[in-house]
Amino acid sequence: MTGATLAHFAPIGLDELVGEAALLTRLDRKYLLPADALPNLLDRMPHGVRELEIDGRRTFGYRSVYFDTAGFDAYLAAARRRRRRFKVRIRTYLDSGLDFVEVKTRGSRGVTVKERIPYAGNGRDLGPEGRAHAARTLAGAGILPADLDLRAVLATYYHRTTLYVPSTGSRVTIDTGLAWQLTDGSTVHMPHSVIVETKSARAASGVDRLLWSLGHRPCSISKYATGLAALRPGLPSNRWRPVLNKHFVKGIR
Repeated sequence: MTGATLAHFAPIGLDELVGEAALLTRLDRKYLLPADALPNLLDRMPHGVRELEIDGRRTFGYRSVYFDTAGFDAYLAAARRRRRRFKVRIRTYLDSGLDFVEVKTRGSRGVTVKERIPYAGNGRDLGPEGRAHAARTLAGAGILPADLDLRAVLATYYHRTTLYVPSTGSRVTIDTGLAWQLTDGSTVHMPHSVIVETKSARAASGVDRLLWSLGHRPCSISKYATGLAALRPGLPSNRWRPVLNKHFVKGIR
């Protein structure tokens, strides 16, 4: 399954979506669903939901290259539930070829804060502007890793559809066809599951409540940390052990 079929939703363009729900500072909740549970969720979505459409496309390929220190500061902060967590990545929108350096930190009350700048490098190095952006953003969030020599650690690949929920001004993303790859080519997949993520400016959206009513609960999964734990079993991973045992399949991409 490489994407969700959501043709019954009215389209929304990118500029309108960004204007209505950019949500770079937001509350995120992730849910891991069996792929065959997705149609039932979509059929019950709130009235008026719209789906992102760009140049006639509604499903888009993503690649994220994650960077970490030699001591895996970003990974360990997530594994040990530290309040001051961070992620640094190059996000590539494969269909448009656009690239950004993105730095994600946690603000007050658990909200996610994402700051990004355009990127024009080779995808394997942050480059001078990317490194400066990461250092500046992390320092502003009070996060000062002892070693800021960030290097590429892991790449993720998936297809995404994005929904806009006008009644709450929130977004929902649906990620399918997920794969993770180390720099040496080692790969794991999540072939039978999808990640549904709600992104809202307040505690819970109508889609969160819908998911709860269908028996789905927020899941402790980080695309970076969980994928790295699956590919590097020597790292501490108790937080994600149930997900790793149930959903990941090793193989060659």
